[in-house]
Amino acid sequence: MMAKTSPLEFLQQVSAETAKVVWPTRRETGITTLMVVIFAFVASIFFFLVDFIIRNGVSALLSYIGGVSI
Repeated sequence: MMAKTSPLEFLQQVSAETAKVVWPTRRETGITTLMVVIFAFVASIFFFLVDFIIRNGVSALLSYIGGVSI
C-alpha cells in the first residue's frame, strides 16, 4: 500500500517540484509557436496536393473505366 500524504504535505511537494521546472523564455515560446504554425501550413499544403492528385487520379480512372465523372 502507498503511504497517505496530507494535503499540506502534498502542496509542499508540488511547490518543490514546480521550483525545479525550467520555464521557457518569451523568445523560445515565440520561436516554437512560429515553427508550429509553419509546419502546420506546410503539412496542409502537402495534404492538399496529395488529395488533389488522388482525387484526379480516381476521377480519371473511373471516367476511363465506365464513363462516370465525379
